[in-house]
Amino acid sequence: MIRREQDELQHRGIGMTSQRTRERLIQRLYEEGLSNAHVLEAIRRTPRHLFVDEALAHRAYEDTALPIGNNQTISQPYMVARMSELLLAAGPLDKVLEIGTGSGYQTAILAQLVERVFSVERIQSLQEKAKERLAQLNLRNVVFRWGDGWEGWNALGPYNGIIVTAAAANVPQALLDQLAPGGRLVIPVGAGDVQELLLIVREEDGFSRHVLDAVRFVPLLNGPLA
Repeated sequence: MIRREQDELQHRGIGMTSQRTRERLIQRLYEEGLSNAHVLEAIRRTPRHLFVDEALAHRAYEDTALPIGNNQTISQPYMVARMSELLLAAGPLDKVLEIGTGSGYQTAILAQLVERVFSVERIQSLQEKAKERLAQLNLRNVVFRWGDGWEGWNALGPYNGIIVTAAAANVPQALLDQLAPGGRLVIPVGAGDVQELLLIVREEDGFSRHVLDAVRFVPLLNGPLA
């Protein structure tokens, strides 16, 4: 019983990780133009402070990216919400592929919004931590793969939605191939300071591409890494 109370306190947070601090973040996202109630509610419910090192927990509800080790970051909450909204803009999704598990924060948001999430990560130590966090939050509709995000996860495709959490120099062909008819791919594309967020939709006669925002992500690298 004491353990459960401790867990609940950890999830709710105290001080700079408290529910009140989370509410301020939600208000800020709303003011910045995000309006999908399901996405905002998932962000409100998800204890972002559990997805960063304890030393950074007091900054967890700032609208900023934070380092998570291995030269990777946990994405800015605005960008997590924006990409989730874009993915869901045409209606509910049952199968979503995530490229780049990272801390597992975007994964946790998606798991509350779609039926099943398939998440690929090339850095095994990050993915193991992410698995633990999602289990702690009782999010059990996620399957993980350690591998190269450029290749997607063909064996379990096609997917109604694909979300990529690192910037690719160009759109990986494998991801286009694994997109179901009507499926939506949200991906940052570019290098260095010149990156754009793209929405690509698989239409009957090919793919439509929509250039959305100027963004800044870590690069999408090739090859698995221990």
